[in-house]
Amino acid sequence: MAWLYLTIAGVFEVVWATAMKLSDGFHKLGFTALTIGGMLISFICLAEATRRLPMSIAYPIWTGIGAVGSVLVGVLFFGDRVSPLTWVFVGCLFVGLIGIKVTSH
Repeated sequence: MAWLYLTIAGVFEVVWATAMKLSDGFHKLGFTALTIGGMLISFICLAEATRRLPMSIAYPIWTGIGAVGSVLVGVLFFGDRVSPLTWVFVGCLFVGLIGIKVTSH
């Protein structure tokens, strides 16, 4: 169950980061509310995950999901341009996340 909470926390990190961009500097109330709501869900789920998982596992997974997810959202929905070398490093992040999960007890 801790891994489910951690996954939800990571997904909502991407949600709040995306909503924050769409809030136009917190000038759009709906996206500002979504940013705050996404942060709350993300932090609550992260806190729940860290009750059962070591911080040294939970925090890097949480930030990694947010990082990889935000790159994908930026490219797919905002037209961000990412160099081929950047994709190599995003892939390294993804492989690192899987490695942390597989090697954790």
